[in-house]
Amino acid sequence: MLKIAFIAHDRKKDEMVNFITAYEHVFTEHQLYSTGTTGLRIMEQTKLQIHRFMSGPLGGDQQIGALVAQNEMDMIIFLRDPLMAQPHEPDISALLRLCDVQGIPLATNVATAEILVKALDRGDFAWRELVHKYKPGIGELGDIK
Repeated sequence: MLKIAFIAHDRKKDEMVNFITAYEHVFTEHQLYSTGTTGLRIMEQTKLQIHRFMSGPLGGDQQIGALVAQNEMDMIIFLRDPLMAQPHEPDISALLRLCDVQGIPLATNVATAEILVKALDRGDFAWRELVHKYKPGIGELGDIK
């Protein structure tokens, strides 16, 4: 079971709901997270249960980012609106950077999201289970001495 987060800017929320609805059967087996309104919209249109964080501009992106920083998130689908300036752009950039640092698969458009979901459906993310199994903790190999 993987932890998957959904984030969508306002003009991308309908697209996110349509996408999640199309692949609902894949997502039912996983722990799902999202920013506030996006998660509410998905739950209204599907049978999926989603842990909702705050709205993105109110800190939801950062809450998801905290899980990414701890390598506790396995995949993010973040449908960004590249044509609209976002007031919380620094938070968005920080989340994208954290995904790169931790090697967390991240889709920022439906085309890439579909590739990730099809791989998820095939079982291609078993390597994330190994990441969790061998994740160094305090007092283990990850300590800086």
